[in-house]
Parts: sequence; C-alpha cells; structure tokens
Amino acid sequence: MTTTLFPDHRPTWQTESHELLRDHARAFFAREVTPRQADWARQGHVDRELWNRAGAAGLLLTDIAEKDGGGGGDFGHEAVVAQELAYAHDSAFGFTVHSTIVSHYINAYGTEEQKRRWLPGLASGEKVVAVAMTEPGTGSDLQNVKTTAIRDGDHYVVNGAKTFISNGTHCDLVVIVAKTDPAAGGKGISLLVAEVDNNVAGFSRGAVLEKIGMHGWDTRELFFDDMRVPVENILGEEGSGFAELMTQLPRERLIIGVAGVAVAEAAVIETIRYVKERDAFGKKLLDFQNTQFVLAECKAEVYAGKALIDDGIRRQIEGTLDAAGASMIKMWATDMQCRVVDKCLQLFGGYGYMMEYPIAQMYAASRVQRIYGGTNEIMKLLVARSL
Repeated sequence: MTTTLFPDHRPTWQTESHELLRDHARAFFAREVTPRQADWARQGHVDRELWNRAGAAGLLLTDIAEKDGGGGGDFGHEAVVAQELAYAHDSAFGFTVHSTIVSHYINAYGTEEQKRRWLPGLASGEKVVAVAMTEPGTGSDLQNVKTTAIRDGDHYVVNGAKTFISNGTHCDLVVIVAKTDPAAGGKGISLLVAEVDNNVAGFSRGAVLEKIGMHGWDTRELFFDDMRVPVENILGEEGSGFAELMTQLPRERLIIGVAGVAVAEAAVIETIRYVKERDAFGKKLLDFQNTQFVLAECKAEVYAGKALIDDGIRRQIEGTLDAAGASMIKMWATDMQCRVVDKCLQLFGGYGYMMEYPIAQMYAASRVQRIYGGTNEIMKLLVARSL
C-alpha cells in the first residue's frame, strides 16, 4: 500500500522480488477481491474461481520450492500477499490457511510422492486445502481430540466431527488431526490427508457457520462417518502428528500477527481519510484535538507493530523464530489490532456501526484474531514458559 502517512520504513528482509510481488498482489486484489466483499458476505464464501485466478497469478504457495509447483520464495513473499489482502479490506479469502499454513504441513512432512501429488494443484488453485483440527469440545486442547483414525488393512477408518473449518466449502484436500492410537493421548495423534473432491463415502460438510464477522470467510463443520483414507496418505509417522503441529504453529501465529498489524494500519489510513472529509460543528473532524490525539496514538502503535512484525519475518526467514517469539508477536499484534480498530471506529460515529463501511467490517473481523491460532491466554502461557 503506497502511503505517506507512516514513516518510510524498509524491512531488512525485503528485496526487489518482495516489492514486485507486493505491487502485483495489490493490483490483483484491487481488481478481484475488494469489489466482491459484499457478494461473498451474502453467500458465505468466495467464488471458487478466485482460487484458480490467484493460482494463475502466482499468489499461492509463494515460498514452496519451484520443483513442487510453488514460487520458490521465502516467508516474506507470503507475508506481503497477506498484508496486501488486509490493505484491500478483505475478510473473505482463506489465503493464509491454504497457502501459508496448511500447505506447509505437506511440504514439511510429506514424502516426495505426496508433495508431487498435492502441492502443484494447491499452487495452481486447482485444489483447495483445509485443516480439520478444532472439535466442538476441545478448542485449543489439541491433545484431547476425539476424532479417531483406526487402521483397517490398507486404510484408516476415520470417525469424528470438526468445527470452525476454514475453506470448508471449497476444500478438495483436508488434513485431518486424528488419533490413530486413542489410548496414547497426544502421542497417538497423526495427520492424514483426505482427498474429498470426489464424493468420498463417509464425508459430509455441515452448514456454513454464522459468525460475528468475516461473513464471506468459508467456515463449516466437517463430519467423518467411517470414511476410509489410504494408509499412504499419512503425513510423517503414526503418532507424530502433535509434534508436527507444534513445529508449524509458530509460522501460523506469525502470519496471524502479520495480518493483524496490516489491518490496524488499514484502519488508521481509512480513518484519516474519513476525518479529513467529515464536517462536525463547522469544522473537519481532524481539526478536533481529540481526533488528532487518538490517531497519533494509533499511528504510533501501528508503527511499533510494523517493527515487531518485520523482526518476526526476518527470524522466520532465517529459521530462528521460536514458539515464545511467535506467541509474543501473535498476542501483542492482535491485541493492538483490536484496540486500534475500536478507536478508529469511534471516530466514524454512527457510520462506524454500519457494515457498508470497511471500518465496521474490520471491527467485526478483528475480534477472532485473539482467539484462533491459539487464544491469547494460551500465548501468555507459552511466553511464561520461556521466562
């Protein structure tokens, strides 16, 4: 996003290829995403064709190796795409789940055959992936999942229910978190990839879930009733699933923080634009000292957040970002996001409560940031363990 409202700041990790991708993503989202937000909110998901167009534009799996169909870049490329989505006022496209998070379970733990089979289709948008992790009774307690995958010859027989599943409508692949050894607790958890694009027996999608915000974000329940998944579709070894999830979670929490700071920045820019145009009591809203002070505080918080995020991205690229560092970023960035968006909405007055205004959509969409990817209370516990 080109703006002079914030100090000129060049991240240490940013290269010319990141800048070119940012410009390309900005133009793509302005054309394909921003104008469709209201339509997608009404239907509860993006158009399926958006995935194909994003893939054709080279915006998916940007940090997966070229030999596996990806863009051959680094985490910074994923970050700039996520940032530009936020600047485009998007709250519908499940890009980060598909590209930044779940594809990397396959990339990190899949065999060469599995990567050849699945990653190119995910990069092109021909396939969409979801992760079936959360259950109605477990929340953040992944070791307590009840979904089972019991081996029967050359297949696992999967039974259980998952909720809050992003990309639940369009997913062709589902990475299922299930217990292959229910008696072993967390050590009995495995990750299975189910190919569900051909009316697989025993698989069903629940109704689109009605959320406070992110109404266009594709979110459903998924059900497994004696669904058979080939043994060859396991990621890694039996019982390694919990460790695999924990290893990938810092990446997930960082991208949540990346999006959080970008949304807060977009909110400040949108609000400055509004208060420069809106009149009250014979002068512009920006001329009131309270407006100036509120926006000065918000601008400083966002600028601090940008520095925090840039350091996290640098460490992720270098391979030095640990669980505590990612937890601090996710916790602080999303708390800041909610504070800033709330302050900005207040400056819109009654119009800030109208969903036709982007600030209202940002407000409704921001609240979940402190919940998914591990609640911010869980983040505090993880940070505390590092003290």
